[in-house]
Amino acid sequence: MPSNLIDAVAELKLQYENVNPSSLDELMNCYAPDAVFKDPFQEVYGRTEIRHIFLNMYEQLNQPTFMVREILHSDRQVAFLWDFHFSMKRWNKSPLKFTGVSWLYFDDQFFVATHHDYWDPSAGIYEHLPLIGPLMRGLKSLA
Repeated sequence: MPSNLIDAVAELKLQYENVNPSSLDELMNCYAPDAVFKDPFQEVYGRTEIRHIFLNMYEQLNQPTFMVREILHSDRQVAFLWDFHFSMKRWNKSPLKFTGVSWLYFDDQFFVATHHDYWDPSAGIYEHLPLIGPLMRGLKSLA
């Protein structure tokens, strides 16, 4: 158990940058048992459900990796600016990358209590899918 926010943030960064299916338990140990996780596709509660999101990610993507580029913090609030690298198992199998931000709130014991991811699903995923990809790219060019 971390004894301060700096150690907790360093451990979380380490876990994210090295996450794989066999290390998910170590990542989940950074979260409070009743933590909330929200991204553009879902909102879930508890370590079990958060772990399921990551297992699903490994089922659908090849070599997903996170690279934390910047960390900002104030009190128990922390922001990670990250790049996500991956390729899809179906359709477009070329290497892809998008950038996002995780806004994190840590509890009194320095576990992640709330994790909210902000990223653009149209640029990150939709533009690379068959059928919908050309439509999304076309709409983007009109903006």
